[in-house]
Amino acid sequence: MSHPPNTLSLVADIGGTNTRVALADGRQVLPETIRRYRNSEYPGLETVLRRYIDEEDGVDCAAACVAVAGPVRGNRASMTNLDWTMDTDTIARATRAETVAILNDLQAQGHALGHIEPANLRSVIAGPEADPHETRLVIGIGTGFNAAPVFETEYGRLVAPSESGHANLPIRTEAELRLCQYVSTAHGFPAVEDVLSGRGLERVYAFLGREANDPREAKAADIMDACAQGTDDRAVEAAHVFTRILGTVCGNLALVQLPFGGVFLVGGVARAFAPYLDAYGFDDAFRDKGRFAGFMANFAVHVVEDDFAALTGSAAHLVELRS
Repeated sequence: MSHPPNTLSLVADIGGTNTRVALADGRQVLPETIRRYRNSEYPGLETVLRRYIDEEDGVDCAAACVAVAGPVRGNRASMTNLDWTMDTDTIARATRAETVAILNDLQAQGHALGHIEPANLRSVIAGPEADPHETRLVIGIGTGFNAAPVFETEYGRLVAPSESGHANLPIRTEAELRLCQYVSTAHGFPAVEDVLSGRGLERVYAFLGREANDPREAKAADIMDACAQGTDDRAVEAAHVFTRILGTVCGNLALVQLPFGGVFLVGGVARAFAPYLDAYGFDDAFRDKGRFAGFMANFAVHVVEDDFAALTGSAAHLVELRS
């Protein structure tokens, strides 16, 4: 399919396993152009982008933005769970675009807020009606964990980067202390991401097996399937532990950023847990802040169920850059 020259934007969402690339017309991602590439089959992003452009009949893009699962500083990014580095010069060379940007993947999710169909937002905790200029908070739970505040300023939207997944795990109970010690023994440091991620859920399951003197391992997808089918009590217990810690961490982040505009959970693990958060105690853990428990009612929490929100956010960011 041929495309009009120097009109569309190229947007990419680079995860630890796959890269998704698409074309966008303004803020609108064109669904028929979305393609997925397995990262292990390519030496770097430039090769992926060149292949995509070839597969889209050599499309001449006006702008390009990539969202990266890793820290971004200046015009350069590196991947947390993939041995790739990239910069704006590389992206410009691969795409021949005049306007180029790199975002952290959570920043891209933040730029998507306000451009996601209401049907793709699942309410977890209700809150007061939000003013469109109030701070929001995006929290990503997937291959890793991260969070990014979203500020509306007179100069446009600012989504501040962070590496929140590498902060220490909170400890509220003796069992959580033992979990932290278990993670530390295996991985050297009890970080939030070591529990609140897909691999983290697997570690919680393994920890519970050690606690019960019945060691077993399971993949995250199998744990969630067992929760749905009711076939493994340990899977349900692991999901409960995961949910309570997630509620605690999200509540902590809410107190740091004061997102009166709402908290938005994104990522594959967040979507998988969405049907269970209420029953497994997310709300109670989120609000469990002593004398500030009542104050926590100021923050609505939603799960973003749009798997392509990072692409939409990248497109929206380019619109702002070019306006």
